[in-house]
Amino acid sequence: MQKNMLQFVLCTTAFLFIWFMFFQPKQNSQQTLVQEQTTTQTKEADNGKKVNITDKVSKNNVVLNKENVPEEEITIETEKYKVVFSNKGAAIRHWYIKERNNSLVDLVLPEADPVLANFPGSVYKIVEKTDNKVVFSYTSIENWKITKTFDLSKDYLHAVDIKLEKLTQDAKLPEIEFNWGPGLGTDDKELKENISVTRIIGFTLTKPSKLEKIKTEENLAQLYKWVAIDNRYFLVALVPDSSLNYSNVGMVKQNKKAAPVLMMSAKVKQEENVQNFSFKFYVGPKSYSHLKAFNMGFEKSVDFGFFGFLGKLAMSALFALYGLTNNYGWAIIIMTVIIQILVLPLTLKSFRAMAGMKKIQPLMKEIQTKYKNDPRRLQVEMMNLYKTHKVNPFGGCLPMLLQLPIFWALFQTLRNAYELRYSPWILWVKDLSACDSLFYMGSIPFNLLPLIMGLIMFLQQSLTTATSDPNQKRIMYIMPIVFTLMFWGFPSGLVLYWLTNSIVSIFVQFFVLRKYEQNSSGVKNGKRDNKRA
Repeated sequence: MQKNMLQFVLCTTAFLFIWFMFFQPKQNSQQTLVQEQTTTQTKEADNGKKVNITDKVSKNNVVLNKENVPEEEITIETEKYKVVFSNKGAAIRHWYIKERNNSLVDLVLPEADPVLANFPGSVYKIVEKTDNKVVFSYTSIENWKITKTFDLSKDYLHAVDIKLEKLTQDAKLPEIEFNWGPGLGTDDKELKENISVTRIIGFTLTKPSKLEKIKTEENLAQLYKWVAIDNRYFLVALVPDSSLNYSNVGMVKQNKKAAPVLMMSAKVKQEENVQNFSFKFYVGPKSYSHLKAFNMGFEKSVDFGFFGFLGKLAMSALFALYGLTNNYGWAIIIMTVIIQILVLPLTLKSFRAMAGMKKIQPLMKEIQTKYKNDPRRLQVEMMNLYKTHKVNPFGGCLPMLLQLPIFWALFQTLRNAYELRYSPWILWVKDLSACDSLFYMGSIPFNLLPLIMGLIMFLQQSLTTATSDPNQKRIMYIMPIVFTLMFWGFPSGLVLYWLTNSIVSIFVQFFVLRKYEQNSSGVKNGKRDNKRA
C-alpha cells in the first residue's frame, strides 16, 4: 500500500510541477514582442510587402479623405474606466480599467494600437462629443459616407453603430471590419504568461449554447451570439445586434508565437443606399458575479477547469462567506475548513489506513526478511497480516483519489477569480491574486506563505510516513520541498488554501493516530500482541 500511495502522490506532484513549470509555453514580454514584430516588419518592408498588422487582417485598401482633417484624440473617463479615442480610423487607442488599488490597466497593447478601427488610414471628423458619446464622420473620394457612433455606459457594456450612405449610385461600399488585437492588455505581474492564456472564443446561438475556442480565420458569424478575446482576468466581447448582418468572425495570428487578433466582418449589400451595422461590446474584468448579471453568457468565459460544477459551487460559497467576513482571505480559510468537514469521513478512512500500516510496519519487515526468497509465501503471509489486523493496503490511496476533483476545482477557481485581485488578507498579504513577497533578494522574491506551507507539510509527512525504508522516507520528505518550489510563484490565495488544508489535516491526523494507538489492536516491541489480536 505504502508503495502505491507513494507512487500516487509523487505522480500527482510531478504532474502539477511539470505542467505549470514546463508545459505552459514560455512567452516573451510585450517589449520583446514589439521588438520581434518590428524586426519582422523591417524585413517585410525590404521585400516590398505590407508591414502593418492591420494589413494582415483587413481585406480592404485604405481610402483617403476628401478633406485634410488633422488627427485628434478624445478622452472620456468614468469611475470604472478611461478611454482614449482617435479620429484616425475612428478607433480606440487606450482603454484603461480602473482597479481596486486605483491602478490603471490598459486593455489595448502597444502593438494593437488602435483597435475597432475602420479603414485605419482615414481621418474622421468629430461630429459630436459628450460625456458618454462620440460621433465620427468620414467621406471618401469614391462618394460614400460613414458615420460611426460610440455610445458608452457607466458600466462595462457599450454600443457601436456604423451608418453607411451612398452619395452616388455607382459608389462601391467596402466590407466593414472590426478587430481587437493582437492580444489583450493586462497588468505587469500577469505579463509573462499573458500571450499563452489569451484566447479567441465564441458563445454559440444554437441550444444548448456553449463556449467554443475559435482557432481559424473564417467562421460564420451566424453561429455565435457573441465573440471575444480574453485572458486570465479581462474580457472584450463583441455582441452583434443581429448576427445575420455579419459574415465572418475569426482569429488571426501574425506568427505562431504572436498574440491572436479577434476579427468580425460584414459584407455590404451594394444595391442598398443606406445600411446600419450595430453591436454592443463588453470591455472589462472577468468578475463572475458581474458577468452573470448581464444574462448574456459572459460568465462562461471564466475558466473553472474540468470540474467546473465544483468550481462554481466553490465560487458561490466564497462569495457568501465574503459577505459575512468582508475579507476574501478569511473566506478562503473558512471555506477550506468547511470542505475538510464535508470530506472528513474520507479523510478519517485514509488516516486510519495509514495509521494501521504504520502500526504493522515491524511485522511487515519481519515477514519480508523471513520470506525474501519465497515470493509466493511472502504474498500469502502479507495478506494474512492485513486480514488479521484489518488493514486495507489501498485504504489510504482511494480516499485521497476521491478528493482530487475538489482540489482541482478549488485550484482553478482561486487561480482565476478576478475578485481576489488586490484583495488583502492580513499584515503583509496585500493581494490574494499575487505572491505574498515580503522583500526581494536581488531579483528573487522572499515569499513567506509558501515557506510556512512547506514546514507544515514536512510536519504532516513526519506524522504519516509509515515506511521503514530509508530511501522511501527521504523521498517522502522531499515532497514538501517540491510543493514549496511549485507554489512559490502561485497567488497567495491559492497558497493560503493549501496551507489551511494542511493545518486542518494535521489536527485530524493527530487525533486519529492518538486514538488508534490507544484503542486498536497492534504490536508491542515488534511482536504480535496475541491477547489483543
